Amino acid sequence: MAVGNGTRTSIVSAVQEGAELRGLTRAQEARRQRVIDAAVALALEGGYDAVQMRDVAGRAHVAMGTVYRYFSSKDHLLAAALVHWVEQLDSRLSQVPPRGRRASERVLDVLDRALRAMARQPRLVAAVFSALASPDPAAVECQQQMGSLMDGIIIRAMGRLEPPDHLDRTRVIGHVWYSSMVGWVNGWSDMSRVRDELATAVRLLLPEELAAGKDSVVAEVSRETAVAGHPSPSGS
Repeated sequence: MAVGNGTRTSIVSAVQEGAELRGLTRAQEARRQRVIDAAVALALEGGYDAVQMRDVAGRAHVAMGTVYRYFSSKDHLLAAALVHWVEQLDSRLSQVPPRGRRASERVLDVLDRALRAMARQPRLVAAVFSALASPDPAAVECQQQMGSLMDGIIIRAMGRLEPPDHLDRTRVIGHVWYSSMVGWVNGWSDMSRVRDELATAVRLLLPEELAAGKDSVVAEVSRETAVAGHPSPSGS
């Protein structure tokens, strides 16, 4: 997940993509979504290699030209499917907010929901992660959009805890999530190890002391404000 200049780039890309999609008619939006759904169905059945553009067109009941109108390549299509999946995750989280008293607990709850969903669809996850490694500029743009969406999800899960360097902390959590998932996709580790690595990263990057430190600063400012507004009798 990108931050700094990368964050600005991803936001611009997301805005541009959103503008392009808003320019579609409802019928065009429906056709585009059918293409994504068809690619997802094929990836669920047979992984990356099963997603062939001709088969996608047949399953979506559209012409090959229609598929290529919206997606420049298979990798672009699969990367767009991942963007759609993260958008759905974000929508579900808005309906059922993350649980936990601490920021670290809420962030881990969000990430664990995503991991549970991915663990149920290993072929699809392997396919979209393969697409994310593509040099196709359109796929790279989708990766930036996905990163921007995940950054927002994690930052909202933090709640009022936002240390000055919270974007850097979010970026590192994103790197750990991505590298851990690559290990799982390639059979280097299992999902338990992915969870352990994420839990370690989140605990280190979002320690309870951050929240305690912020609370103490707020309390001190409040106390000083109250004293300034209500001088003691001896000072009158």
